[in-house]
Amino acid sequence: MRTTTPRTMPTAITSITAALLAALAVLAAVILSPPYAVAAAPPTSGRCAAGELCLWEKAKFKGARHAYELADIDIESCIALPEGGSAQALANRTGRPVTAYQSAKCAETAEFNTYPGSGTWAPESPYRVRAFKVWEN
Repeated sequence: MRTTTPRTMPTAITSITAALLAALAVLAAVILSPPYAVAAAPPTSGRCAAGELCLWEKAKFKGARHAYELADIDIESCIALPEGGSAQALANRTGRPVTAYQSAKCAETAEFNTYPGSGTWAPESPYRVRAFKVWEN
């Protein structure tokens, strides 16, 4: 017959405590993650070549697509989408951070988010994107 001695009891409590702390860490990571999570790998739809910033008129990479390359834009300048145009999905494959703005003039009084340039795919923006800026780093 096995009995619990004072020597084995602290080990059991330590193991239980470690397991609970690990579970709490995973739960906290899930709860604190942003609501508009982005995938590191490309989705099943939405064509965007390396080195491009692509914006789609509709969510889930649907509708008209506008593609921009670094060679064709001014870094850290506000680039408005064509007159009356907006986007609801984007892919940033420029290798540089890109800020997407609700305002066509890149006004920070409206909504805006910055997306890393390491291959960020956002199938649904929380607002209609009307302009963007590509940052040096």
